[in-house]
Amino acid sequence: MKVLILPGDGIGPEIVAQAKKVLTVLKNDGLDLELQEAPLGGAAYDQYGSPYPEFTQKLAREADAILLGAVGGPQYDTLDRPLRPERGLLAIRKDLNLFANLRPAILYPELANASTLKPEVVSGLDILIVRELTGDIYFGQPRGIRVNEAGEREGFNTMLYAESEIRRIGHVAFQAAQKRGKKLCSVDKANVLETTEFWKEIMTDMAKEYPDVELSHMLVDNAAMQLVKAPKQFDVIVTGNIFGDILSDEASMLTGSIGMLPSASLDANNKGLYEPSHGSAPDIAGKDIANPLATILSVAMMLRYTFNNEAAALRVENAVKKVLAQGLRTGDIFEAGTTRVSCSAMGDAVVAAL
Repeated sequence: MKVLILPGDGIGPEIVAQAKKVLTVLKNDGLDLELQEAPLGGAAYDQYGSPYPEFTQKLAREADAILLGAVGGPQYDTLDRPLRPERGLLAIRKDLNLFANLRPAILYPELANASTLKPEVVSGLDILIVRELTGDIYFGQPRGIRVNEAGEREGFNTMLYAESEIRRIGHVAFQAAQKRGKKLCSVDKANVLETTEFWKEIMTDMAKEYPDVELSHMLVDNAAMQLVKAPKQFDVIVTGNIFGDILSDEASMLTGSIGMLPSASLDANNKGLYEPSHGSAPDIAGKDIANPLATILSVAMMLRYTFNNEAAALRVENAVKKVLAQGLRTGDIFEAGTTRVSCSAMGDAVVAAL
């Protein structure tokens, strides 16, 4: 099983180092893993002059799964847009056709007080957001900045979805719902945007293929409100790229910290790129205080979705639960009565639990 590790920028190398400790334990225990490493994002620009260089592209295409830290940093903000770290992330998703982004939002019982919402509102929360990742306004053409007929500069992007793109993400979402609570909420803005009116039409048609799944529709602004008001009404949410980007970050904060949330980006054959839902956090980079648990939980998702090894995935997740039950906390989830530990100490604790 070839795993390509992309540490990335900011806190990326620190959190990935802890996930590598976990992978090493699994490898030593007999899991047939081959680990390689390459740069992506700002680190790749510094080394190769490109955020997604040919060296990384080759290894990414050959790998079975990819583990990514995070990309980006303020030192790259003045670069031309095609050279910025985030373009490397968009490029690898497009290059590998990673169209399905799975973002679970799970509230561990030990962290109920870490959420900004009342415990009774979020206790037991277990949502899966399925976000389409390679279409929508992020990739639609034409795009750019131009001068209009009045001589004024204007920026423009194109929201675009082909029916095949909607159907393939729809299948992922319906099938995920079948394995969970059999409830799927499709989020759109069909009252304003023709693109998402089309999305709603396709999802409604697809529901005929999944009679055991209850399909509902919700406007994105209402969905944003309902996630805060009554988040446990949701089981699986499916939506387009831009809405999914925003809603999954909102859902992540229901759990107390975005530092707890893993994600998977899959192609049609379950080859995947796995990464924490958070960013590169350059303000805390190099301080050994970042939370590595989202990255470690991303390893569990890798074992489950790409390598179909449920036992190993559960082993990693149970190790995380064990360290939380022991009261160990990084700064983002620290509260009175718990023990604050560093990023590396948290990684060591998970290894000990394994």
